[in-house]
Amino acid sequence: MKYTGYARISTKSQELNRQLDSLEKYNCDEILTEKISGTKASRPQLDKLKESVREGDTLV
Repeated sequence: MKYTGYARISTKSQELNRQLDSLEKYNCDEILTEKISGTKASRPQLDKLKESVREGDTLV
């Protein structure tokens, strides 16, 4: 079982720091991040996450 974190911001003026601080409290084995608008059809890191999460894993 592993813990995987996902953090995303949608504009360049936003920062990931608060999300990353929260994810670190969960001791995630892996944290994926993206700086991409929510309207974009493709989110490469989210796609990677969907492929790697298995039954018993926890998504944070």
